[in-house]
Amino acid sequence: MDEAFALSALRQFQESLWPPAANRKGKIMAALSADERRDHFAHCVQLFGGITSFSRRLGIDERAIRRFINGERALSDGLLADTATALRQLIAESTVAEEQISQMMRAEPRP
Repeated sequence: MDEAFALSALRQFQESLWPPAANRKGKIMAALSADERRDHFAHCVQLFGGITSFSRRLGIDERAIRRFINGERALSDGLLADTATALRQLIAESTVAEEQISQMMRAEPRP
């Protein structure tokens, strides 16, 4: 994956979490319907690689996560804030890993 593509994908992902002000009129997370919040939460869980990975990252029981996704339990603002924090940490870790790969690729002689 080239650097421009990676940055573009990161921007798109960040905008999906918090779109630019011009695009978010009335669409702030608190203003979303319960279904929209649940769908967005399920999407975020998938960004971590699924329920098991998300469970380990946040220290939440897998059954509880399934209940949040299925609408059996309401999503709290605290859980969404914790998810956003974990996503920012994942972005930072991914950025460092990508930079290391890019450095290795530049350092290796090309055939």
